[in-house]
Amino acid sequence: MMKEIILATSNPGKIKELSELLAPIKCIPQTDLGITDALENGLSFIENALIKARHASLHTGKPALADDSGLVVPALHGEPGIYSARYAGKEATDAGNIQLLLKKMEHIPIHQRNAWFYCAIALVEHAKDPVPIIATGICKGIIHPHPVGEGGFGYDPIFYLPDFQCTVAQLPAKIKNNISHRAQALKQLRVLVKNDDGH
Repeated sequence: MMKEIILATSNPGKIKELSELLAPIKCIPQTDLGITDALENGLSFIENALIKARHASLHTGKPALADDSGLVVPALHGEPGIYSARYAGKEATDAGNIQLLLKKMEHIPIHQRNAWFYCAIALVEHAKDPVPIIATGICKGIIHPHPVGEGGFGYDPIFYLPDFQCTVAQLPAKIKNNISHRAQALKQLRVLVKNDDGH
């Protein structure tokens, strides 16, 4: 069992969540070690998660974990996909990204507005690990015609969950953190790490 893992993220929320989930393994954020972000030039969430994990492992010589996630809208051929965070440009805000997505979808009928949040997590033992542990999670919903709710971040205000009859931005954090794409991937990761004797 690994004793410590480098987390290839600077997001405080992710760091806290991953540290709690992976205890007693010690989790060290890459920012604590002065490691810069990797160049994410993959074409899928899994590729980008692996790029980030291998980058952190290469610079530290230790096992590393990264996640890559975003919104997938089939009616827009999978957009915004891996570009979710910078959909409206490099300096894009959440509001700007939402505005662009809604503009592109304004003529799409409600029954074709299905979407999902997708998360891929990659865990490598070393930078050239040929058998990384990959965990994925999906949260399905519908793109709402306009933003509703104050909570969450990113596309949460326009991601409507029929089962809860509200957007993710209206959900209590406790429920969101239990059903989200990242929560699903983390649950899968926990099982895979426990069952993986090779790492």
